Amino acid sequence: MAAALGTHEIELRLGSLREEHRDLDAAILALLGSGSIDQLQVARMKRRKLRIKDEIQLLESRLVPDIIA
Repeated sequence: MAAALGTHEIELRLGSLREEHRDLDAAILALLGSGSIDQLQVARMKRRKLRIKDEIQLLESRLVPDIIA
């Protein structure tokens, strides 16, 4: 999927992923602070957050040109 994306599309996708990552972080904190903690839901949200982080790192690496030492 990301291999066919241009720089502009990658930057747009990164913005979207970073926003979703922040939203998940806020949602996790809200759940933990609510008193009624659904551990399964929190675990799923944390896994989703990690997948998003991995995708962000992958896309960021595509924006940095390969440098031959």
